[in-house]
Amino acid sequence: MILPRLRRLLAIVWAAPYTLLGLAIGLIGVFTGGRGRIRGGAIEFYGGFVTWFVRHLPSGQFTLAITFGHTILGQSDIALDIARKHEMVHVRQYERWGPLFGPMYLSWMLVLWLRGNRPYLDNPFEQEAYGEAGCDGEDSR
Repeated sequence: MILPRLRRLLAIVWAAPYTLLGLAIGLIGVFTGGRGRIRGGAIEFYGGFVTWFVRHLPSGQFTLAITFGHTILGQSDIALDIARKHEMVHVRQYERWGPLFGPMYLSWMLVLWLRGNRPYLDNPFEQEAYGEAGCDGEDSR
């Protein structure tokens, strides 16, 4: 009983640096008219600055949401509903990789780009997320 709780606490702490970044962006969103809620062990934000932020990411017009630790930032309420399964896979990836997630994700993108592959869709982190969410990634584009 104590071991699963301890494991859960450690996963939360391990992902905390990214969660704090997501919380900062999310709170700016709330102060600029956005909303926040808790779903499935993650804090979701949408609207206000969060919508602006997501839309201004590379390929932002096609991006429904982005995850930072235990924080998911979405363009809208509906976008979060659509992307939730996919983004929750990223939450679990942050729990596994912690502070290493960002450098590993970006390193894969660079390697794939240098090889002439698709840096986003061929990224193993995205492949896992699309696979568990029940689509291959092409469906979202």
